[in-house]
This record gives sequence, C-alpha cells and structure tokens, in this order.
Amino acid sequence: MSVPLQIGLVIFPRVTQLDLTGPVQVFSSVPGAKLHLIWKCIEPVASDSVLTLTPTTTFADCPQLDVICVPGGVGTDDMINDADMLDFLRRQAAGAKYITSVCTGSLVLGAAGLLRGYRAATHWTAMDFLQAFGATPTRTRVCIDRNRVTGGGVTAGIDFALTLVSIMVDRKTAEAIQLRLEYDPAPPFNSGSPDTAPPEILALMQEKIAPAQARRAEAIHRAAARLGSGVPAG
Repeated sequence: MSVPLQIGLVIFPRVTQLDLTGPVQVFSSVPGAKLHLIWKCIEPVASDSVLTLTPTTTFADCPQLDVICVPGGVGTDDMINDADMLDFLRRQAAGAKYITSVCTGSLVLGAAGLLRGYRAATHWTAMDFLQAFGATPTRTRVCIDRNRVTGGGVTAGIDFALTLVSIMVDRKTAEAIQLRLEYDPAPPFNSGSPDTAPPEILALMQEKIAPAQARRAEAIHRAAARLGSGVPAG
C-alpha cells in the first residue's frame, strides 16, 4: 500500500479564503492525497470574507508534510511576525518536498527565512516587499525555483495547484483535474493585472490600498530586521 501524499495548508485569521480553497479543491482530487488545514488550535478561524474555516489539525499535531502551503490575505501582516507560525514553517520545511505559497503567503515564507536566494511570486501589491527577505520578485502566475513553488495573487492559486500536481504526479492527472473543475477562464474584463487595467482603475485601487500598504511596510520592516538579527519573532 502506497504512503499518502501529505499536503498541508496553514490558515490564520483574515486569510483570503480563495487563496486557500482554490488549491484545496485541486489537491482534493489528487489520488491518495491527505489534506490538512493547520492552525494553532482547532477552533474555527474567520477568513477575510463571510466564510469561517475549520482547521483539521494543529501546529503541534500536524504530521510531517510533503507539501507545505501558505495562502495570503491581510492576515499575513500579522503572520510575518508570529513566532508560532514561523517556527512551524521552519520545522516543516526541513522535511518537506515542496515549500509553497499563494499570493502574499510568500511574505510569510520569506519572514521564516525560507525564500532567501529564491525567485518568488506574490500579489502585485506586495511585489516590492519580497526583496526585504532576500527573495527575487518574479511577475508571473506561478514561479518555480527548485522546490519553492509560489503563486501570484488569489486566483493564481488554481494555476499554482495544477502546476504542482503536474510536478508531483504527472501532467495527465493535472489536466484531468482541470477538466473536472472546468477551469477554462474567460474573464469579463481585462483588468485583472496592473499591466492591463485601465489607468483610472489602477489609480483607484492604489488609493484604496495605500493605508494598508503603509501598515504592511511597517510589519515587513520589523520582520526583516528580526530575520537579519536572528531575534525571535514576537
């Protein structure tokens, strides 16, 4: 009997649920895979939307994973300075085959010291923050650098997961999952990237996120300074 493929995704308060649920839907179709949703405790966790997420295991009880994945969301601003989260990621990374993220989850991997010297993708609003952790920002839907596989913003989580399945299992399996999900994007507008969005839409979004960007910059500064000095997270 083959050993199940252990895939774990961390969750945390104010996680962007689609960063998580897109890959979960893909990974759930992988033959023999065992999925884990991981947090400090088993109590339900509020996402950044109306959905509440229920962990299946804790940091303390989680088995060694083949794949560790960190989704993104505004909650990552807290996670990049959260000692329990960063310690868990470092422990798992030591034995994991693939260390991965979606959206701003890459910032958390970076804060754990797991992206130094690697290329990585993230949400377009967070691209400039990756260098603080020694990573090379890469503007792409899915970035593969050795065993680090990182996805861009939110919806790129599905692309990321299908790509990872093609690497871990094979392309045929990944394509069958894509067909099962009828993942055949045809967006109604061409505004899903800062490169294609109308200038007025981009300006509107940049104005809207400016306060959050300032808060994130402060959190990144603390995390990067701590990582450079070796001082434990608080």
